[in-house]
Amino acid sequence: MKAFTYERASDCAAAAKSAAQPGAKFIAGGTNLLDLMKLEIEQPTHLVDVSRLPLTRIEDTSDGGLRIGALVPNSDLAADQRVRVQYPVLSQALLAGASGQLRNKASTGGNLLQRTRCYYFYDTDKPCNKRKPGSGCSAMEGFNRIHAVLGASDQCIAVNPSDMAVALTVLDAQIETIQASGPARRFPISELYRLPGDTPHIETALEPGELITGVVLPPPPQGKQLYRKVRDRASYAFALVSVAAIVNQDGSKIQEARFAFGGLAHKPWRAADAERALLGRSPDDIAFIEAGELALQGAKGHGANDFKIPLAKRTLARTLKDVSWSQI
Repeated sequence: MKAFTYERASDCAAAAKSAAQPGAKFIAGGTNLLDLMKLEIEQPTHLVDVSRLPLTRIEDTSDGGLRIGALVPNSDLAADQRVRVQYPVLSQALLAGASGQLRNKASTGGNLLQRTRCYYFYDTDKPCNKRKPGSGCSAMEGFNRIHAVLGASDQCIAVNPSDMAVALTVLDAQIETIQASGPARRFPISELYRLPGDTPHIETALEPGELITGVVLPPPPQGKQLYRKVRDRASYAFALVSVAAIVNQDGSKIQEARFAFGGLAHKPWRAADAERALLGRSPDDIAFIEAGELALQGAKGHGANDFKIPLAKRTLARTLKDVSWSQI
């Protein structure tokens, strides 16, 4: 680990200003950053500790939603009664991630900004465009079983590892931040992550020093919610494919359907055309299979991860079926 200086932030504005300096990084729970520092993948020269800022509350909003502070531990968020009852897909996603010990330490903001778990990103002896732009993507011709089949480029086929982000995406969450220059802003989580294109090292839309201060959930959606995660082990494993789904039906017809995939792309993946195609349909196998085919149009495997495409279709169909049948 390289030597670094340390600062405990006194307020959000000061933290953002300090972290905007070259070589500076935020640290909260440190469940991802410290591992990367030990491997010398991340080499910050200055750490700005935000763990003691007053961002640890879960609060009701005036419109019936929730505001989640960026430093709320994953365990606390998953256990909150309002989340469990009104946003069960979020609680389920959180409990599907990491381990109990890590969830106790990991923060909401940190979970959103964790780095990819690509084997080659973690191996400093291998070329990686995320670590060193222009060096190449070892996964493209290497062992790419866990890698992306949607939204990737010839520069990078890594995936976003967050379970929580998938649930927040299907819930249409908003991200609140404060910028180093002073202004606060709010934007949809769908705008947080960038696809790799020619700049896979630029992973989010955040400016240097911009600090996530909270996540805002709209009022609870109508219908039933479910998070399903397919992985190699029953615990402490990242998703090969995951699906967060919300379905609202009136009798025998679907009134609204939303779903987001995890494990398939650099960001949680929504398929608006496939969601719209379910409106007014009967909640049956044919409708769900057709939704999967539409959602995975354009998916591209790279050899070892070809299986993800049919797996994603089947996982979506099964998840939508289970959500729909629970309303009968």
